[in-house]
Amino acid sequence: MKDKIKNFKLRDWTESTGHSSWQILKIMAEFVQGFEKMAKIGPCVSIFGSARTKPDSKYYTLAVEIAQRLSEEGFGIITGGGPGIMEAGNKGASQAGGISVGLNIELPHEQYSNSYIGSSTSINFDYFFVRKVIFTKYAQGFIMMPGGWGTMDEFFEVATLIQTKKYTTTPMVCVGREYWGGLFKWMKETMLDTEHNISPGDLDLVKIFDTAEEVVAFFKEFYTHNKLGPNF
Repeated sequence: MKDKIKNFKLRDWTESTGHSSWQILKIMAEFVQGFEKMAKIGPCVSIFGSARTKPDSKYYTLAVEIAQRLSEEGFGIITGGGPGIMEAGNKGASQAGGISVGLNIELPHEQYSNSYIGSSTSINFDYFFVRKVIFTKYAQGFIMMPGGWGTMDEFFEVATLIQTKKYTTTPMVCVGREYWGGLFKWMKETMLDTEHNISPGDLDLVKIFDTAEEVVAFFKEFYTHNKLGPNF
């Protein structure tokens, strides 16, 4: 490996990455498009979860109900715009006549735009990191349904930004004690009690609920005492 690196031509590296400066403009364009569209939409809740969840899953049904009931309270619903839990969130918003936002991204598999998003509230992205900023800047709360790597990435990033106060205090909910319980048990017993890598209050930043009633009641109570506004 040392010889390979030693013999590597910097010119080749420069040529292969020469498009980077122009890439910055594309990244900026995605931010501008996202900021301009979302600034006109108003208070929303972001719902995260697996693209693989089928319509006959209890979590799909639950996501539809949560989104519908939050929409009836006046919140818009933001999802990743694809199938599974994302589709369920947009479906619930549409059924309530609410704002249904889809932040879509092209992936090798799984992702396609679901049919419950209006053309004026659909935004397409090439970059995950830009998409996550738009997901979170305008969200008045975060709902984590069961999901895979992407959902865990979003879960820990949002939790970190709330913990470090880079965001204003924002309600964050995980739905499904059966699904999330093992992770939270590990975080308490290993991260907190054994290794002391988090503080006792950090786990209190995230609530775990099983029903739409619990989720909606939590949001209503939170915004009885807190202002609505962008996170940063």
